[in-house]
Amino acid sequence: MTAADRIAFLSSEINRHSQLYYEEAAPEISDFEFDLLLTELQKLEAENPELAAADSPTNRVGGTISKSFASVAHGVPMLSLANTYSEGELLEFINRVQKTTGEDTAFVAELKWDGVAISLVYEDGLLVRAVTRGDGVRGDDITTNIKTIRNIPLRLPAGVPKYVEVRGEVFMPSTSFAKINDEIAKLNEEKRKEGKKEVLPFANPRNATAGTLKSQDSAVVARRRLACYVYGCMAEGLGSHWEGLEALAAWGFQASPHHRLCKNAGEVWDYISTWEPKRGALPLNTDGVVVKVNSLKQQQDLGATAKAPRWAIAYKYKAEAAESTLLSIEFSVGRTGAVTPVANLRPVQLAGTTVKRASLYNADEIVRLDLHIGDRVLVEKSGEIIPKIIKVFSEERVAGLVPVVFPTQCPACGSVLVRDPEEAANYCPNANHCPPQMLGRLEHFVQRDALYIDGLGTQILAKMLQQIGANGKPLLVTPADIYRLSEADIIGLGEGFGAKTATNLLAAIAASKARPAQFVLYGLGIRFVGETVAQKLLAHFGSFAALAAAQEAELVAVPEIGGRIAASVVAWFGNTENQELIADLAALGLQMEYVAEAVELESEVLAGVSVLVSGVFERHSREALERMIVVHGGKLASGVSAKLSYLLVGDKAGPSKIEKAKKLGVQMIGEEEFLAMLS
Repeated sequence: MTAADRIAFLSSEINRHSQLYYEEAAPEISDFEFDLLLTELQKLEAENPELAAADSPTNRVGGTISKSFASVAHGVPMLSLANTYSEGELLEFINRVQKTTGEDTAFVAELKWDGVAISLVYEDGLLVRAVTRGDGVRGDDITTNIKTIRNIPLRLPAGVPKYVEVRGEVFMPSTSFAKINDEIAKLNEEKRKEGKKEVLPFANPRNATAGTLKSQDSAVVARRRLACYVYGCMAEGLGSHWEGLEALAAWGFQASPHHRLCKNAGEVWDYISTWEPKRGALPLNTDGVVVKVNSLKQQQDLGATAKAPRWAIAYKYKAEAAESTLLSIEFSVGRTGAVTPVANLRPVQLAGTTVKRASLYNADEIVRLDLHIGDRVLVEKSGEIIPKIIKVFSEERVAGLVPVVFPTQCPACGSVLVRDPEEAANYCPNANHCPPQMLGRLEHFVQRDALYIDGLGTQILAKMLQQIGANGKPLLVTPADIYRLSEADIIGLGEGFGAKTATNLLAAIAASKARPAQFVLYGLGIRFVGETVAQKLLAHFGSFAALAAAQEAELVAVPEIGGRIAASVVAWFGNTENQELIADLAALGLQMEYVAEAVELESEVLAGVSVLVSGVFERHSREALERMIVVHGGKLASGVSAKLSYLLVGDKAGPSKIEKAKKLGVQMIGEEEFLAMLS
């Protein structure tokens, strides 16, 4: 058999076994035997590169390193979907569609998968481009990474239209998600032994999928075993959405196996009702059902708004809830001194995970719920991620249960707690000597967005707080002590802290002295002084010395600096220990003078626009988004006010900011809307 014949045979066999495994769940050979076939094909293609086809199964293995992803415009925008949680609103949508079309309208109901949307473009049957949704108008070209997903065909069968665009949802199966977090847990065990900063586990499969798809190493994507369910296509000769789904199945794609063609609203609602109790058994999360007009002509007639098509709607299920028992309450102290109650629960399965703890937020929440230890409670996963107690079955409470009382003293240091009448949290005022606050302050100081001292993770900082140095005091008490560490101090921490570790750590500490003054100010962790506020304050006053001498009236005069920030800054700099810390840091060589960063404008599309960024975002870090605002001529706001143009909201955005924005009528936008503004 020639090399060409053997390559053709191996390619055919590997593709056949992939289909059996991923699409039919009926494998004929073991993973080991499959890998042997793939290894032989890789070897033959390496020896005969002229015989390697563009759609070879070896592309599934990955290995290509991408330093960046090109931005690509979608031929047809990938719009968002209008959402509803109400049966009445769903019926209104269906009635409105039928009234507009003036004829009988069929609908396709399909499960709404919690993954990452993707556009797959095929030309002459060959996959040529895979693009993320992005802002709906443009996305990132991640073709190399997508080729590693085994249930996405690299080549379509003969006879397909010349140009086909397929849209689907890439997801991480629950089994793959659990395996990755297990690997992270093992990695963190090693990092703890070495005193290195630990890696955060993925919060949920969707975040894991999004992060994986943007990996610069396609081999990483291949190892994580992503999958894809397709939900639509654009190609010549199709008359309906249902025909498109059937064509996709015939071409080798894996569409969701659960879609249904519905003739009327009753059948749509029956589908929704049927799947609500069964969705927990699916291989990935689903939070609702998408209802689409079946006829492509009717879709075209109905059209779309700037954000969403008028021919489709997403019905969202209510968050899952489960009953449990309140076992105890822990009161933890954060970096800022805020005391947060956390409920320990009898473990319960909820939305695919085991829930053992739930946040109770503050003292007011405990009073509102009237919690007693031993209560039967109803727990909900808010946004399918964050567990919270939504109900207490107080009518079933047995006699003798002890009510939960918020402490009056700090659970860590015993200081009397204080509470600002305008805030919900209770605080420990012993900021410089309360152990968890000391550790939190050091963690904040060394993080990437502040002084960025790589290697000083939580475990090593905690150890240094407890380790007694040659002077009879702990190695670390204040952030300034970091700059007094010696090689002997680090080696003296014990196993895992050799000369090389000490050298690397001391080099990182020395390099941090060059960080601009605004990073130092942010790193100090002054309440209400985030990155943007730190930059504004130092840009206005020019130095730490001038800022420390400023009165509240002078601070409030700085654009977008309110009274709460001003009072916090004055109080912080008025503390004798903090004054000594600033003098210490200056003497140790940190930057105390502001040096303006030259900003080259890319456009003035945001001229006269002020934006406040809050939360965590899918495509960009908060810092990257803030930089985009500046380079496009906009102004970074430090708080919500009536003068604010937009509140850019991400996941876990501040509830108080959202509430205030609603009250003042400030427009809130998401990441995609913001990026669309720039484009």
